[in-house]
Amino acid sequence: MNVTDKLESLGITLPKAAAPAANYKTYSRHGDLLFISGQLPMEAGQLAVTGKLGGALAVADGQKAARLCAINILAQISAALEGDWDRLGALVKITGFVASDPSFTEQHLVINGASDLLVEVLGERGTHSRSAVGVPALPLDAAVEIEAIVAIG
Repeated sequence: MNVTDKLESLGITLPKAAAPAANYKTYSRHGDLLFISGQLPMEAGQLAVTGKLGGALAVADGQKAARLCAINILAQISAALEGDWDRLGALVKITGFVASDPSFTEQHLVINGASDLLVEVLGERGTHSRSAVGVPALPLDAAVEIEAIVAIG
């Protein structure tokens, strides 16, 4: 099943790729690598999940945020490839940042929300290395931010 069909079967419509909010690019290509800037858990143009994990937010809330970040990463990939998913080589790595209370230690479970979706949508090409990092705060009080490195052709 191709990526477009898989997204449709999961009921996912990719949003329009977000424009940069400051002096940076939302994605940058270097050779056959595409670097996707950190994506926030945006849904319908609004930040959908805010706050800190281990505080007001449970792991399931963080997984929802990570899943939304992954959807926005897919939107950036689609924009960079002009919708030609055949040019996608593989998802190489994601780095997930989780806004966390100091005692919260389940960042890896939160970022599973993104990893699971990316593998479900992209299949073997979505299997990736990753880091899951707890941080004291993220822009706009976002609960999660995820960046990606993608091999393209």
